[in-house]
Amino acid sequence: MSTTFTRRSFVLGSALALGGCVSQARVPVEPLAPAVPGDIYAMYAALPAEEFPIPAVDPTIVEPQFWRRAVRDPTGEPAGTITVDTTQRFLFLSLGGGEAMRYGIGVGKEGLAFSGTATIARKAAWPRWTPTRNMIRREPERYGPYADGLPGGLENPLGARALYLYQGGRDTLYRIHGTNEPWSIGKAVSSGCIRLLNQDIVDLHRRVPTGTRVVVREHRAADLIG
Repeated sequence: MSTTFTRRSFVLGSALALGGCVSQARVPVEPLAPAVPGDIYAMYAALPAEEFPIPAVDPTIVEPQFWRRAVRDPTGEPAGTITVDTTQRFLFLSLGGGEAMRYGIGVGKEGLAFSGTATIARKAAWPRWTPTRNMIRREPERYGPYADGLPGGLENPLGARALYLYQGGRDTLYRIHGTNEPWSIGKAVSSGCIRLLNQDIVDLHRRVPTGTRVVVREHRAADLIG
C-alpha cells in the first residue's frame, strides 16, 4: 500500500511541479514599441548634398505626434499662411483645400515672448547666429563668447535654415529655424525662438517665399504639454 501511495504522490507531485513551472513562466512582457513607418525614416534621412551635410535623425527621439505630416487644417487661415501654436508645440503651413502641413517645434523663452502677425522678410540657408542682449545678460558665460556672432554650420543653434519675421518693416528678432538638438522638439527650452528638426526646416524653407504671412498664437501657460 505504501508503494501505491508513493507512486501516486510521485505522479501528483510531478503534476504540481509541472504546473508550477508553467505558472512561473508567465512573466509579464512589456509591449513592443510601435514600429516607425519606413516613410518616416526616409523623411528624416541624412541630407548629404547640403553645404554642411545633415546627419539622419532617429525618429524615435521625437514623440510621433511631432513628426512632419499632412493634416486637416485647424487654423482657418488662407493657403500659404504659417500658424505657430507655441502652446501645443506645432507649426502649420496651410496648403488650401482644408489641408495643412504640420511640423513639431521646440519653443524657447524668446519664442514665448511674441504673438501676433508678422511677415517673413528674409530667408537664409546656414545662417549666422548672434545671441540677443537678453540671452547674454541672462547667461553671460554661455553666450558672451558669441556676442560677435557664429558662422553657419552644424554647431550653429539656428541649424540649416532660418526665416526672419518682421512687422512694419522692422525686425522682431523672432526666428523660425532649425536646431542641432533634435531631442528638444516638442519641449520648452531655455532659449531661442521656434526650432524645427533640420530636415523639417529645410522642407518649410523650400515651400514658403519671402512675404509669407505668419500668425503666432498667444501662448497659454496652463496648456503646456512638454
